[in-house]
Amino acid sequence: MPARILYVDDEDDIREIAEMSLELEPEFEVRSCASGAAALVDAAAWRPDLILLDVMMPDMDGPETLKRLAASPPTASIPVVFITARTQTHEVERYLAMGAVGVIAKPFDPMALAGDVKKLLASRADGPVA
Repeated sequence: MPARILYVDDEDDIREIAEMSLELEPEFEVRSCASGAAALVDAAAWRPDLILLDVMMPDMDGPETLKRLAASPPTASIPVVFITARTQTHEVERYLAMGAVGVIAKPFDPMALAGDVKKLLASRADGPVA
C-alpha cells in the first residue's frame, strides 16, 4: 500500500516539480492542491499519510491551514510538514511548536525530496524532524 502524500502550494511550477519528484518514489501516491482551503477538503476526503504544506500562501497560509486541520477530527491525526524558505532556527522551532512534524527548506532539491519525505514518514513515530 503506497503512502499517500498531499502537496499544498499556491505556485503552479513548484507544485508540479514537487509532484513529479515525489512520484519518482514508487511507494508514494501523490496529489496536490493550490490552497489551504482546498487542502482542508482534499485531506478530509483522501486521508493522506502526510501533508507537505507551503507556509506562505494567499488567503489561508500554512499555519492557519495546519490549525484548521488539527481542529477537525477527520484530519487531526495527519502529520504536516512545512515547506518554506524561512528556515532560521527560531522559525523552525515555531513551526514545530505549532504541531508540524518537520520542515523542508525551500527551494528544495527535487532529486532529494522523495528521500526527505521517506525519512519524515519513517521518523514520524520518533518525534519532530527539522
